[in-house]
Amino acid sequence: MQIETPYLLYLGSATDPLAVKTARGVAHWRPELSVGQMSGAGCTVSIGLDELTFDQAVARGAKTFLIGMANAGGVMSAETVEAALAAIEAGMNVASGLHERLSAHPKIVEAAARRNVQLSDVREPPARLNTGTGIRRAGKRLLAVGTDCAVGKMYSSLALEKELRARDVLADFRATGQTGIFIAGGGMPIDAVVADFISGSVEELSPARHDGGWDLIEGQGSLFHPAFAGVSLGLLHGAQPDALLLCHEAGRTRMRHLPGHAVPTLEECLARNLEAARLTNPNVIAVGVSLNTSALDAGAALRACAEVEDRLGLPCQDAVAHGLGRVAERLIECFAPSVPA
Repeated sequence: MQIETPYLLYLGSATDPLAVKTARGVAHWRPELSVGQMSGAGCTVSIGLDELTFDQAVARGAKTFLIGMANAGGVMSAETVEAALAAIEAGMNVASGLHERLSAHPKIVEAAARRNVQLSDVREPPARLNTGTGIRRAGKRLLAVGTDCAVGKMYSSLALEKELRARDVLADFRATGQTGIFIAGGGMPIDAVVADFISGSVEELSPARHDGGWDLIEGQGSLFHPAFAGVSLGLLHGAQPDALLLCHEAGRTRMRHLPGHAVPTLEECLARNLEAARLTNPNVIAVGVSLNTSALDAGAALRACAEVEDRLGLPCQDAVAHGLGRVAERLIECFAPSVPA
């Protein structure tokens, strides 16, 4: 799927910063492709870009109106449909990562055909997928796993890619969610894949690799989340990871949107993920922890990372505030080729 850039990022009527993580992720990792933002009625969040009208965005070169927010169920509100129609009338393409497809709206389809613009539904998996085989394939893979949803698995994978490349290690981010797909330009919308094909789709996303480099696979959900544990398990089995990167948000004690469910301890979460991953790679190891410390001041963030290091014996850093340099070095050290005596 080729989506024309740059983007005008639509925030809808979001009031929760996490609801605009798609727009925020694109603006953070691909600022050169983000000309501005557009907020809907009642929106109380911002991603720090200029607020633009359609005419202003087109004047700045925007080619695609990117629906950059999400809600429970991934549905399009009436306001979002109207915004998409207005973007089309302004001559822009429209791209969406919501579960509800642009192509499911006859008015949007008709307007796009009339104005000769492109509609892109990135949560549309390939028409034909295979079930997983569990057969070991060449190459090295790391999977980001988490204590909960929205704790930084995508940011951590991209930050680790940056650190490894800075050390002249071949590494490629493999996107499994809509935001990552917009950033990477491709990937597998894993939460839209029929359950029986999840592990197989990850095998397709990260096929055999013979250049000595790493595939850094974006994780989804959590083994401990009642709603999303299934996709997390399928990712573990399909990735056949050699290494796991554990992601957590400092201070979060309850599952997002599920206050009756406590977040697991880091020790328990890591142990269960390693146990599940051993089905397809018995030699999997943990190489680090990415701790989201965005709610803490700088001193408290460093202390929180140090505490986790003491508890787990693994390097712990905030992917955004600190980078994952020490995690990258641990990964390189653990998988350095053995030298004959």
